[in-house]
Amino acid sequence: MRLAMLARNAGLYSHQRLVAAAEARGHTLDIINTLQVHMNITSNKPMLRYGGKTLPLYDAVIPRIGASVTHYGLAVLRQFEMQGVFPLNESVAIGRSRDKLRALQLLARAGIGLPVTAFAHGPRKAEDVIKEVGGAPVVIKLVEGTQGMGVVLAETEASAKSIIEAFSAANINILVQEYVAEAEGSDVRALVVGGRVVAAMRRASKTGEFRSNLHRGGIAEETPVSEEERDTAVRAAAVLGLNVAGVDMLRSHRGPMVIEVNSSPGLKGIEQTTNADVAGEIIAFIEAVASHGETATKGAKG
Repeated sequence: MRLAMLARNAGLYSHQRLVAAAEARGHTLDIINTLQVHMNITSNKPMLRYGGKTLPLYDAVIPRIGASVTHYGLAVLRQFEMQGVFPLNESVAIGRSRDKLRALQLLARAGIGLPVTAFAHGPRKAEDVIKEVGGAPVVIKLVEGTQGMGVVLAETEASAKSIIEAFSAANINILVQEYVAEAEGSDVRALVVGGRVVAAMRRASKTGEFRSNLHRGGIAEETPVSEEERDTAVRAAAVLGLNVAGVDMLRSHRGPMVIEVNSSPGLKGIEQTTNADVAGEIIAFIEAVASHGETATKGAKG
């Protein structure tokens, strides 16, 4: 098969692993810089131009769209979809996952375990929002953010109120969540491919930091996952319509709680921690599905 990948940095570990996995299975994989693609939006003949040439018709496209270029990246991906190219993750599904509020609303509707979360507009509601999630300490998150950026732990009601008011004054939308103390600054990343958990690791925060993201200096170890955790991860990916997802969960007294579903999960941390061939699993899934002209996982509407 002839595959394409939308990515800005061809040298990243994840992208090189996907190229190697594709070539090992006899496929070609072209890495295309998302921002250098031009679209010709014409009735009955959608075209994409890159490097002064018209791109060929690919069998499948792997979107590795950075959060900072989500809007343009999804427009390019939709153009591939208009050509009938199989997307590893559909544009609408990626859009759902990138909007944290929307994603949580869809997961909540499906009955998936979540930390108590509140959302409101305006500093006058700060006290109510803090009370809604059970009081301080609370976790405050930007509606759009990645790799732990835009996530703050407010340990007192006064600090939480100040942070909420500061974001509100800047007209920035935020989520306020309960702090799950028993998780002890750790979470579980389950990598879902085609409705299966193919690898899982436990990430723990470094001293003085509550965010467990590896980009924030967290440490990781392979971990077994319970049936409940496995089911939660698979269901969360399906609800958002994602074929491939990194599902982050907290281990709480009330069961697994999903805190984020990443539509473009990095492979380096989880492959090096677990020795799992996640890249190979992704290419194998594309082989099985794209060749039959099937569509992406059907998740929530809207």
